[in-house]
Amino acid sequence: MKPTLQLKLGQHLTLTPQLQQSIRLLQMSTLELSHELEQILAENPLLERLDDPFEGSVRIDAGGALDARSGTGEDLEHSDSFGGAQGDRQQSERESPSADATDADDQDDGEPDGSAYDDAAPGGEGDDRFTDWSSGASPGRSDDGEETQRPELEGSAESLREHLLEQLHLTNTTPRDRALVECLIDTLNDDGLCDQSIDELLALLPDELGVGSEELHAALSLLQSFDPPGVGARDLRESLLLQIDARLREDMEHPEPAQLAREVVDHFLPELAAHNFSKVARALRCDEDELRAAQDFIRTLAPRPGAEFAPERSVYVVPDVIVRRGRSGWTVSLNEEVMPKLRINDVYAQVLRQHRGAAGAMSGQLQEARWLIKNVRQRFETILRVAEAIVARQSAFFVHGEIAMKPLVLREIAEALELHESTISRVTTHKYMLTPKGTFELKYFFGSHVGTDTGGTASSTAIRALIKEIVAAEEPTMPLSDSQITDLLGEQGFVVARRTVAKYREALLIPPLAQRKEL
Repeated sequence: MKPTLQLKLGQHLTLTPQLQQSIRLLQMSTLELSHELEQILAENPLLERLDDPFEGSVRIDAGGALDARSGTGEDLEHSDSFGGAQGDRQQSERESPSADATDADDQDDGEPDGSAYDDAAPGGEGDDRFTDWSSGASPGRSDDGEETQRPELEGSAESLREHLLEQLHLTNTTPRDRALVECLIDTLNDDGLCDQSIDELLALLPDELGVGSEELHAALSLLQSFDPPGVGARDLRESLLLQIDARLREDMEHPEPAQLAREVVDHFLPELAAHNFSKVARALRCDEDELRAAQDFIRTLAPRPGAEFAPERSVYVVPDVIVRRGRSGWTVSLNEEVMPKLRINDVYAQVLRQHRGAAGAMSGQLQEARWLIKNVRQRFETILRVAEAIVARQSAFFVHGEIAMKPLVLREIAEALELHESTISRVTTHKYMLTPKGTFELKYFFGSHVGTDTGGTASSTAIRALIKEIVAAEEPTMPLSDSQITDLLGEQGFVVARRTVAKYREALLIPPLAQRKEL
């Protein structure tokens, strides 16, 4: 074919860097946004942050002394910057379109302005944000006698490994046996169990040591005699048996429930987990009262003997919006604690104003700083709009709980706010709302439609709440099947299939009928 030149006209969507940054900031969580801002602040000298994200935290200086942030906020002269009081922000938007005027000025002449974002400025030069301990007061006690020391920072809780090694050092064993037990201690998981078999442990040891299976068995038996009972077991069954044996040695006057519990754990643990009580009772030739006593005894045992020594991993969720009840109804406000107070640095803005032609790369950094400030402001405004729309449609939830949840999909909020569904999806992901009923992710308030016998619709969240209430009120000895739960929901006017009930029950982590049955 002969090559030719052709001219075609077409349209395509191009994402500008500013729009890409806006989308990226919108889908970030509060923690991710904080990390992103810290990185940008370190790279762009024209951008500064007036608030301190670590205010109120405890810091340790190079000398080992503790410094506590005052948290008074005296370093700010004004409170009308972005991220300040929500009422001040709304009032400033009504009275003075400063942000829009600033954007217009930026587009007209590009003149840098130190107050492009807000009027807040740092405090005086003598502002000290750290606690002053140089006044002669005792570091451990304040002037009014209140304790200021933090003993929780002086040391951590004892770990399972340290607890076991301490017992090992008190035993009269040979150095070789002590070394083998230490190797076994290092193989334990957080639950205090040994996931590896004897053969696998022998394969990990060097051949030149000449360690045999009997010697390793003896070291494992020594480890299993340590506190807490059940430590060093290779599975749940062995751990429970070790704990029962320890109980039998402590209480020899009433061994009946413990002995029967040992038989159950040793031979019928899967049947007990499946709640097949009739088979266990027939095999052990005991009545229901004896089996119930043995089951109660087994419930007192620890399936994870090393859990009490495991470090606590607390997961904290910082809400983005807060819902309160006012005189006119439910009101939504942004959480000021997560709203960064950003502005253009006055010093660099003055330099750029005086040397416009020789600004160079700093002009680009100035524009990036303005983009970031605008996108951060737009991010929080979008979150607030979406949260207000959710609260307006789910107001009954805040009064009656999840049973009053209405069906809601992303498309309804998108049409009401004239936004795209993908934008609503980004806003409701990893964004949290603090309510009188607790803290929930924004996605929690969305649920599919379930039909009713009157032709209306109900939320799937409300159906799950009803299933939870029905199961909680059932007789433990005669639990309800999925079909019976379906019938009960039908009596209340909800048209739900049995497989839908089974799906919701599994989502609520409710076991099936056989596993809910009690003696």
